[in-house]
Amino acid sequence: MLMSVARGTAVFAYPAPVDLRKSYNGLAGLVTTGWQRNVLAGGLYLFVNKARTGCKVLAWDGTGLCIFAKRLERGRFAALWREACTLPATPLTLTTSELALFIEGCTLVGNQPLSPPALQF
Repeated sequence: MLMSVARGTAVFAYPAPVDLRKSYNGLAGLVTTGWQRNVLAGGLYLFVNKARTGCKVLAWDGTGLCIFAKRLERGRFAALWREACTLPATPLTLTTSELALFIEGCTLVGNQPLSPPALQF
């Protein structure tokens, strides 16, 4: 992303498909009305369309709202929601590393265990 994101920044993924024609106010409204969160308080908010070919990240950089958008020409983004949910649902939380992997197209996103289990003695 063009702006620097501090490690440990909270990342919240919307748990249902979103119409990505929405812009600043529409996406901020989903956060405000659905989760009663203030987007100006910080954090990154990830939204994905139903086909999982596009995503937008809404962020407050201290001076204004920023939108990062990506549209895939081939393939799909990882499925962050597993089944239909009733909104407002609890946001899915990701790390900034998981967000970066998601945007790059990695399918192992969404708090899946990546390390082997601990050895049992």
